[in-house]
Amino acid sequence: MSYKGHSIRFKFHFKMQKSDKELDARGLVCPLPILRTKKSLAEMTSGQSLKVITTDPGSVIDFQVFAEQTGNALLSMSEVDDEFIFLLRKK
Repeated sequence: MSYKGHSIRFKFHFKMQKSDKELDARGLVCPLPILRTKKSLAEMTSGQSLKVITTDPGSVIDFQVFAEQTGNALLSMSEVDDEFIFLLRKK
């Protein structure tokens, strides 16, 4: 799958791992889901996990790039009923 010329690796998980915090970014478009994620992660300690729910299809590539650039681990991604669910672990 590709989006805006970028290759997208998409993993489907039927059961997400438990998270320490959850961020609802439904209805927000780029760059707001990433900016809110960055703020949430800043309030967390190393090793904690953050579940982010978005509805913006562009967030799929955005979260992959964000994880690579910041060093935070993107543990999983899934799509359920037109919502994109990401699980990140703070570095």
